[in-house]
Amino acid sequence: MAYGLSLHVFLSAQTQTQTPSSKPLKLTRRANKPNTALSTSKKGLLDPLPKTQKLNLQVSPHRAVSAVRLMRVELGGAFADLLNEKGKGSGGNEMAYVERTLGFRPHDLDDRDLRLVTVIVGGTIRWRRYLDFLICSLFHDESMFRSMEPLLLQILRIGCYEIVKLDMPPYAVVDENVRLAKVALRHGAGNMVNAILRKLVSLKDRNSLPLPKVEGDDRVQARALATIYSHPVWMVRRWIKYLGQERAIRLMVWNNSDPSFSLRANCAKGITRADLVTQLNVLKVPHEVSLHLDDFVRVKTGLQAVIQAGFLKEGLCSVQDESAGLVVSVVDPQPGENIVDCCAAPGGKTLYIASHLRGQGMIYAIDINKGRLRILNETAKLQNVDAVITTIHTDLRAFVDKKLLKSDKVLLDAPCSGLGVLSKRADLRWNKRLEDLEQLKNLQDELLDAASILVKPGGVLVYSTCSIDPEENEERVQAFLLRHPDFRVDPVDKYVPSDFVTEDGFYFSDPVENSLDGAFAARLVRGS
Repeated sequence: MAYGLSLHVFLSAQTQTQTPSSKPLKLTRRANKPNTALSTSKKGLLDPLPKTQKLNLQVSPHRAVSAVRLMRVELGGAFADLLNEKGKGSGGNEMAYVERTLGFRPHDLDDRDLRLVTVIVGGTIRWRRYLDFLICSLFHDESMFRSMEPLLLQILRIGCYEIVKLDMPPYAVVDENVRLAKVALRHGAGNMVNAILRKLVSLKDRNSLPLPKVEGDDRVQARALATIYSHPVWMVRRWIKYLGQERAIRLMVWNNSDPSFSLRANCAKGITRADLVTQLNVLKVPHEVSLHLDDFVRVKTGLQAVIQAGFLKEGLCSVQDESAGLVVSVVDPQPGENIVDCCAAPGGKTLYIASHLRGQGMIYAIDINKGRLRILNETAKLQNVDAVITTIHTDLRAFVDKKLLKSDKVLLDAPCSGLGVLSKRADLRWNKRLEDLEQLKNLQDELLDAASILVKPGGVLVYSTCSIDPEENEERVQAFLLRHPDFRVDPVDKYVPSDFVTEDGFYFSDPVENSLDGAFAARLVRGS
């Protein structure tokens, strides 16, 4: 399943409640804590109470918003995406949610605040394991750290991240986070934040920040590397197994870097890449044209300006990684073809395929999620490709039993671990467990078998993921070919640049080598 960023999903997607793979922090509340406007009752992991107080102009607004959003991500499963131009994120108006949660309202976010929220939330989530190591190292009593209340922990994480990773003026960071803790919690909480952050500043100034040593057996080294580069231990061990320690470290460095995004010009509305580049120049958004796809432009910063200018709302372009666009190149859609997209929503690849049809042919977009299909339909109208898209709300496995459809080409962009998109999806690393992979592999096999039924003789089946794990990629294809000898591999060197072609003729985007999201695709042809 690709993590495509259509307008609606990009701004307001929700993820499932998180289940971190490593032992989670015990984020309980102290019994003697005075009343605040935050509830963590069983009714909801993060239920804001209706109590509100007066406007507070002294508290840093981006830190207040960041702290609440971080709690929502960790406790309530909210998606750690970007805010839009009015500070509206997942779950309604962001500032109103902050007010209900903290009991006061900071002043509204300006453009600088919006950028800082994006940087701080994403960075704090990425570096969570390392930040917790630092905080825990500064406590003399580990049990005190383990029982810390959620809001106080997030404030400390924000302060540590700003000091250690953002190199902000240290005493301004300390003062602002102390003020937030005192106003949102109590005076004693502010004193604790003051003591911890000042000690951290002192250690950094002396170049004495604590760091685990990479020594001992493989298991111990993996735990140390997992802390240093802030990933779950199981991921680190798995990557060392498949990639070796050096490449595993390079991959983690990539995952922790600030992500770049790509914009796809919507040719279905007559927008060329040159048109998009012109508009980006007007907005003074730095950009580079894609070296691999004619419709794509890469941007490192300035995405908020693009959103605020209304480009996405008007359907002029989409946020879509080039790695996903190259999967469409593997499909090689042609005008007049009937194509099935088996796990289509939210629709990034469906929409790009539709633009290739030039108004001729049909894409049958199948998905089990009705709400996400509705988003796909709305976006298709925005992008002027709705005439060639038919959405079907169903489970693929049940749909094929009816034998209603045979198509020229079938794309199965399968649900997967998402291990190739950890740079953009900072929260995803903490959501996945090793046990999830086994369940996903079984599902991928079932969906591949089902998708193959929809392929007519001589037709094409493309299996793709946004994972870099061979057990979800090459091994699934090899197992499928053993079950279905009437299919053969069609090497993708005719469809994508050679840098992305594996020895087995598959498409693979390596985040470290290609500086794109990780992705995989196999093109399989059914015998006539």
